[in-house]
Amino acid sequence: MDDNKQNKKEKNEFKTAFTKTWNSFKVSIPIIITVLMLISVLQVYLPKEGYTAIFTGNTFADSFVGAMLGSVSLGNPIISYIIGGELLKNGVSLIAITAFLISWVTVGIIQTPVEAYFFGKRFALIRNIVSFFGAMFIGILTFLLMKI
Repeated sequence: MDDNKQNKKEKNEFKTAFTKTWNSFKVSIPIIITVLMLISVLQVYLPKEGYTAIFTGNTFADSFVGAMLGSVSLGNPIISYIIGGELLKNGVSLIAITAFLISWVTVGIIQTPVEAYFFGKRFALIRNIVSFFGAMFIGILTFLLMKI
């Protein structure tokens, strides 16, 4: 009799967990679709070729611009390395490329609404700010270490 009660309890727990998960998923779908639409729009309006025209060669400006562009760029991280290689071929500084690559992967301006929804606004804001300035710092640090 105890095994029967235990099995029934486990089935109820599974059903409850499944229902909660499904309801969370249903709430998430519109948010995910909205983020995907924003990504598509930004990829059209931020062409990869336009990146090379906005870097000045200034250490701090390039790290800032690189981090800004990486923050709003989206796609698979593998694509960021391809773009980074193309930028390097076109004479963009290593500082800008490093800040761009790091912020591409760590900062998510477009995903912030989803992150804020699931983890809270304060967490999303602090994480993105720290990641942004971290990308700039690492870009400059990479440049300085390459000089040694």
